[in-house]
Amino acid sequence: MEELTMSVSGICRKDGKKLAYVTFSDDRRRAEGVIPDCRIISSSGFTEEETGQLELYMKMNLQELKQRSAAISPLRAMMNEKE
Repeated sequence: MEELTMSVSGICRKDGKKLAYVTFSDDRRRAEGVIPDCRIISSSGFTEEETGQLELYMKMNLQELKQRSAAISPLRAMMNEKE
């Protein structure tokens, strides 16, 4: 079984609302979710049941995901890309 990786974006603003994107992927599949709504907004290769499990994961770990997103500094991320 392939390892599923997850990444979290920094805080973004859309229509005046704060949100962050959570990406789940492995070698064959990719899904993108949004918090705090905890819903998958795009998916390729995951079944409906699997996307439901990913949404449940986001709900159960929402506070941790918010903290990870808030800790991301856009300036620091840009500096790391240049290294």
